[in-house]
Amino acid sequence: MVKAVRVHETGGPEAMRIEDVELPPPGRGEVLVRNHAIGVNFIDVYFRKGLYPAPPPFTPGDEGAGEVIEVGKGVKDFEVGDRVAYLASLGAYAQERVVAEDRLIKLPKRFPYDVAAAMLLKGLTAQYLLRQTHKVKAGDVILVHAAAGGVGLILCQWAKALGAHVIGTVGSPEKAKLAKKAGAKHVILYREEDFAARVKEITKGELCDVVYDGVGKATFPASLDCLKPLGLFVSFGSASGPIEAFDIGLLSAKGSLFATRPSLNTYAAKHKDFAKMARDLLRVVSSGEVTIPLHGTYPLEDVVSVHRALEDRETTGSMVLIP
Repeated sequence: MVKAVRVHETGGPEAMRIEDVELPPPGRGEVLVRNHAIGVNFIDVYFRKGLYPAPPPFTPGDEGAGEVIEVGKGVKDFEVGDRVAYLASLGAYAQERVVAEDRLIKLPKRFPYDVAAAMLLKGLTAQYLLRQTHKVKAGDVILVHAAAGGVGLILCQWAKALGAHVIGTVGSPEKAKLAKKAGAKHVILYREEDFAARVKEITKGELCDVVYDGVGKATFPASLDCLKPLGLFVSFGSASGPIEAFDIGLLSAKGSLFATRPSLNTYAAKHKDFAKMARDLLRVVSSGEVTIPLHGTYPLEDVVSVHRALEDRETTGSMVLIP
């Protein structure tokens, strides 16, 4: 038996409670991982609320890091004792979990478990946004909404390392300092300023090549006014609520713009792509070009208060649970 967070009925943070759960042994192509650290992400809130469906009861969580303690038949690339991190839907908020080997990566010997647990979902999101959805190059002007959030801080650092001119939006002066430290050359307090007008002012009317928006409803359609003709609007999250349906003719009126709603699941669906993206992420983190921002580590028993802080947008960077 292992301790695990369980959701029997979707709802608020109080819908989660810790119970004893019996895990099945790893099947063919699977391994059993003892978690040393568990990543917390906004997608966990969506599942807990029922915005993303999951049959109850379920254990939330997509990512974690730990050691392999048992391998199933047919597993070729992992053995007992390997230090690993994983990204696999549902089941992470627990002392142990079963993971398919194609969702695992091996960690360097001294790579911290808490950093690894906080890294994959947000870091791989930044990877596909910067290296695939729009291949950011030196001289590009990019706008990052929620620049002091978990993904935002990684985007700012990585984009700066690629030579981009980064503009960020944040909700407070404290978050502005974090975004600037991460590489945003200009930071806009979106609660106090018209961010589209400020982007126009900052860029002297040239506007941006791409807008990365994980906020959603609160920043649309003003984000389109930040883009130069033929620019790209990338909606990858909806922390303030989903963007409502709009007339596609708006893209033409704003300058023949492109818009996309990508997801990590699509980019990392194949193991070879997942592994390649993970290697790219490990490279920039190991080199120091990108530091994974940790808001804090918390006991698994504090999961309810951790989710409350996440939903109230009181956090910067990533939160990690320790089982």
